[in-house]
Amino acid sequence: MSKAAVVYWSMTGNTEAMANAVAAGAAKAGVDADLINASDFSPEKMNEYSSIAFGCPAMGDEVLEEDVFEPMFAACEPNLSGKKIALFGSYDWGDGLWMRNWDERCRAAGAQMACDFVICNLEPDEEAAEACEKLGAALA
Repeated sequence: MSKAAVVYWSMTGNTEAMANAVAAGAAKAGVDADLINASDFSPEKMNEYSSIAFGCPAMGDEVLEEDVFEPMFAACEPNLSGKKIALFGSYDWGDGLWMRNWDERCRAAGAQMACDFVICNLEPDEEAAEACEKLGAALA
């Protein structure tokens, strides 16, 4: 059985709800998935997982959360090469620029993207939850 990490940061609970759906989708696909808050993840933990889903909402001017998530992700970024990665997050404004930029960063670092990223406006509705479950299944 493959093992996946679902690493997320959430302020309002929207991205956390998405993370739960990602983990549920991974479990349905036979993947052992650990839900991990971004403050509890580090580059040293990356080798424990065959795939990683990272989740972060858009903050400020469509950027990753700057105090916890961005420093954690930047520390992990050199270890993305060859790793199966998926991205997800929620937003309240904008058009998804933060996610397109983040996806580009991962690809430039050599990550193997498991699937297209998933974004949703505010709280995930049924369609977004289903897309998160599919993202989780893609971690297999």
